[in-house]
Amino acid sequence: MKIYKFGGASVKDAAGIRNVYEVLQQAGYEDVLLVVSAMGKTTNALEVVIKNYFEKSRQLQESLQDVKKYHIEILLDLFDNGDHDVFADVNRHFSDMEYFLSHNKSPNYNFVYDQIVSYGELVSTVILSHYMNFRNIPTSWIDVRNFIKTDSTYRDANVDWDQTQKNISKNLKKKALNITQGFLGSDENNFTTTLGREGSDYTAAIFAYCLNAESVTIWKDVPGVMNADPRYFENATLLNQISYREAIELAFYGATVIHPKTLQPLQRKEIPLYVKSFLNPLLPGTSVSKGADLDPQLPCFIVKKDQLLISLSSIDFSFIMEENISEIFALLHKFKMKVHLIQNSAISFSVCADDKFGNFPELKTILSKKFKVSYNENVSLYTIRHFDDKATKIVESGKEVLVKQVSRETIQIVTL
Repeated sequence: MKIYKFGGASVKDAAGIRNVYEVLQQAGYEDVLLVVSAMGKTTNALEVVIKNYFEKSRQLQESLQDVKKYHIEILLDLFDNGDHDVFADVNRHFSDMEYFLSHNKSPNYNFVYDQIVSYGELVSTVILSHYMNFRNIPTSWIDVRNFIKTDSTYRDANVDWDQTQKNISKNLKKKALNITQGFLGSDENNFTTTLGREGSDYTAAIFAYCLNAESVTIWKDVPGVMNADPRYFENATLLNQISYREAIELAFYGATVIHPKTLQPLQRKEIPLYVKSFLNPLLPGTSVSKGADLDPQLPCFIVKKDQLLISLSSIDFSFIMEENISEIFALLHKFKMKVHLIQNSAISFSVCADDKFGNFPELKTILSKKFKVSYNENVSLYTIRHFDDKATKIVESGKEVLVKQVSRETIQIVTL
């Protein structure tokens, strides 16, 4: 079986849905599992719904209607008959979401988040499945929550691999075109969980691992894996082939083409990964497979925006020792701060991190009891793999450099 993953950009409108049909016509769809994300910016729109729900905002109903209107307009573009079954199926999911919002008693933001954002993937896959059937490509729509089981770490759940393997081996239809949702799972109480933002790639890798798949293809709006994000760097170059190791390094440092957790399951079973363009599906794209000789011979640039640089120093000029660092990391873990760079000296310790859950104010209060805390918000973290002087100058030009860290193959630079 082959696994195809289509992200939100590929199904953002009716034209995108039609294009997925064309991609399948060219790439083939026999014995294929499609893993599909929410349409366009639906996850962002559902985050607004959640915000309005918790703030008891008068805009709650308006934000709900915006999400529904967006999807209904796509349906009206795709299907001539307003009585088509897809309308009832989509409306049923929206009714379920509204029922949850009106009956939920849990104050846990992360729990509510997972229950609500999941409807983006559920609705997008229902629409895609109905459209493929309408165009005479028979599909089997499956609810991924019945297959991928996780713990109850809402918004960043950990996979129960044993149970997931059993579910997929036993229940997935072979030789069919299966369509399922990326990003989602469920816990032991069958509440919806999510695997972290942009986790649909990881979903594809989970299914590939459990099915011993022939390959995984991630369909993107770019030609493949580039040595830099074209939005931020000129003259970005396509990497035709890279090794699992290099892809893991690039993903770890923040390359957005491949989700960080995607590579490990594929590497363990040496399942090839392809990153290809849904705009030009016959182009070769980038292949990721085993072999150190596949590593790129040119600098690779990665940038993470909106980072937080936290610098701690001892109040009494005492050394920051192992026990202090251990305590700091325990707090960073507790407050779900994703650390991307560490630098320390005798009396200071700095980290560059993501604060995607908005926990820094509370963390700062605790840290301030033992340390002098300095911080910079909205900094950029640049990472250059296989760097040289020219590449470093490109990043530093016109910017204030706050931190620079150099190793054999990689340089990281934090700038304002």
